Amino acid sequence: MSYLLRIDSSASGNASFSRQVADTFEAAWDGEIVHRDLAVDPIGHLDAVGIAARTVPAAEHTADQKAAAAVQDALVEEFLGASAYLFAVPMYNLTMPSVFKAWLDHVMIVGRTMGLGDAVPTTGRPAVIVSARGGGYGPGAPHHGKDFVVPALEVILGDPALMALDVRAITPELTYAPVMEPLRHLVPLHVSSLENAHALARRYAEELSPAAAARTA
Repeated sequence: MSYLLRIDSSASGNASFSRQVADTFEAAWDGEIVHRDLAVDPIGHLDAVGIAARTVPAAEHTADQKAAAAVQDALVEEFLGASAYLFAVPMYNLTMPSVFKAWLDHVMIVGRTMGLGDAVPTTGRPAVIVSARGGGYGPGAPHHGKDFVVPALEVILGDPALMALDVRAITPELTYAPVMEPLRHLVPLHVSSLENAHALARRYAEELSPAAAARTA
């Protein structure tokens, strides 16, 4: 349990603001990093075979169930092996990219990564969500209250009865301002939001890195 697990999910490659801010976090991190890019190497959606593989005894698995269980086991072991998490999850149509939701569906398993009256193995481990969005969703914005990415992930990842991580969020906004004429007047706000996001990413990385933990031990 000695690495940062970084999960990317933006389909925009290097143009992704979520990736760019996550890169800033990674550059300031002083420990080992394991990187999974779901846009480059997507995981299939959880299906009936994958669900059955969780409840049918291993000795009775079909070949397809064995394959599905192997995928889930690998993802769960990778998740549990991390000491900290960096999730780059942009807003797509008010919610998270489907590739990230598919990853969650594979790793959220009661009794392994989620609690059901029992202790959750990842309790208290730090997690940073970077979620860029084209518009503004803060108080006073026309779309305030329509962010179904960060609030949902704060519950899924942070609820003590679910994955029980210590979640922090970074949300660079108004990324469409430089490219959409009706939003051009908001470019200064976009630039400010992005600068603040990079600064926050550096700060969180420095606060949560193994070196910082060693200093406070």
